[in-house]
Amino acid sequence: MRVLVAGIGNIFHGDDAFGVEVANSLLRRTLPPEARVVDFGIRGFDLAYALLDGYDVTILVDATARGSAPGTLYTIEIDGNAPAGLEEPPVDLATHGMNPMRVLRMAQVMGGTLGRILLVGCEPETLGSEEEGQMGLSATVSAVVDTAADKVEELVAKILQESRGASGTGAAA
Repeated sequence: MRVLVAGIGNIFHGDDAFGVEVANSLLRRTLPPEARVVDFGIRGFDLAYALLDGYDVTILVDATARGSAPGTLYTIEIDGNAPAGLEEPPVDLATHGMNPMRVLRMAQVMGGTLGRILLVGCEPETLGSEEEGQMGLSATVSAVVDTAADKVEELVAKILQESRGASGTGAAA
């Protein structure tokens, strides 16, 4: 069982840096060797190539506007193999932004088989524009970074425990 934790976001766009900050928090912790944490930032091509490495589970961590109060955390299962969006160009050549769904599609077009995809998202309070260059998270979103890192750690532990149970080699936790 291999798990990729992918922090994504633009550090120059306020709360869009949420995934990057959570990844940095996780990199200061000790996770199981089956889990790899990477701060991908806005490097969509790098994430697409990482997805080609055959991870069983990928946990994307990103700012996710869904209409709730700023700082609200979400855990969402994404069907990475769903045909939705196939009419869009499979490759986004923009180098200063990342659309996670396009990156997943790009990895598929490149021959990758996506495993289970989860998203740990946070409702942003503010997303600075390219012109504003707003660095740093809002106080509201900054306050939930460690909680989100805890949530990712719990997900990794649960995924690995379920995998061990499914393979018949698990021990009680």
